[in-house]
Parts: sequence; C-alpha cells; structure tokens
Amino acid sequence: MRAKPSAHPARRAVAGCAALATVLVLVVASASAPSPARAAPGAGDAVVADHASPGAQLVLNSLSLIGVRYRLGGDSPETGLDCSGFVRHVFRETLGFTLPRRSEEMSRAGTPVPRERLQPGDLVFFNTLRRAFSHVGIYIGEDRFVHAPSTGGRVRVESIRSRYWARRFSGARRIAPEPVYAAAVGEPAAAPPAAAEPTRGNGTSLLDTIYAY
Repeated sequence: MRAKPSAHPARRAVAGCAALATVLVLVVASASAPSPARAAPGAGDAVVADHASPGAQLVLNSLSLIGVRYRLGGDSPETGLDCSGFVRHVFRETLGFTLPRRSEEMSRAGTPVPRERLQPGDLVFFNTLRRAFSHVGIYIGEDRFVHAPSTGGRVRVESIRSRYWARRFSGARRIAPEPVYAAAVGEPAAAPPAAAEPTRGNGTSLLDTIYAY
C-alpha cells in the first residue's frame, strides 16, 4: 500500500508532512480571512494568517514541527524537544504565551475541557510515568494530537482513541483565547461555529493523510 521507500524515509516523511501542512494553511486561511473591505491592500498572506483563529494557528505551527527529534529537557527545534518543550515552543511562537516548563504545571493553566468538547489547540494530558499529567500534546481535531513522544522518537501525530493513549488520558485544558477580531471592531463576539474538517480534492481528510505518515 505504501510507496517503495527511498534512501531517506525519515526525510521523505518530514518533507511530505511539511507540504501537507502548507496545504492546510491555505485551507484554514481561506475559511478565516476577513472580508476584502477589512483586509489591508497588499498585505498578502501575513494578514490572512493574523486573522486565523488561535486554535488553527496552533495546529498549523505544531504540524510544522513534525519530524523534530525528541530530546529530554529540549526546548528548541534545532536541538530537540521534549513534550512540554514542544508545547511551550508552539504557544510562545504562535500566541506569545509563556507556559510553565513541566506538563504537570501546564495542567493547572487555562480551563478544563471535557474530552467530548475538545477543540483544535487544546492541550491533552496523559499518564505515561505512573502519574497523571506526566505527558502533554496539542489536540488537532478528529481525536488526534501532536506531541514529542519519548527518547529515540520524533514529533508526530497520534490518535487519542488508540488503546495506549485512551487508557492513559488524564484530561485537557484550553489556553488559547477565543477569536477577538469581532470584539476589536466593536461587534459582539459570536460563539465560534464548529469547524468543518478540511479535505483534499478527492474528499480525503488532510488529517488522515498527515496521520498516514
């Protein structure tokens, strides 16, 4: 079912995921861009990205790190990331938030979210060291999350429904703010609509394709 592996399968997988993340940027941007009357002339893609929801921006930036190697205590994509370092980096670079260093401390930030009400950008926690909230990742939709797994691994997408992660799920927190564009222009902020799952031209979910890597 898979294509014949190349001489550098890890590099090929990272490149493929990066390309898919780029496509996802365009899909989210087209759905969340302001009307032409509000967009600054000649502003280009930067303006579109600025008006994407915080959750969408977190998802896009987390997917861009797929393939970065795990390093205990790591907080830089160049040298490696551990689970909390990965989350801290994404939130700092995306929203300017400085989160606590340890996953247990992150589990006390923001507000709790029931599993059935998870939204892209929420933090998901797991018991991987025989204690709750000892591992953290970023939820991206369809019961999937991005995380830096463990020594010898690389940042990747996994399913919360898989037996391993479902048994170890500890809870979730929402830290990303709700979209504030409407409030900024003096309009009441409406509840965000349920996001439709982006699809490719053949109807295949982009997340399904990314997960295949």
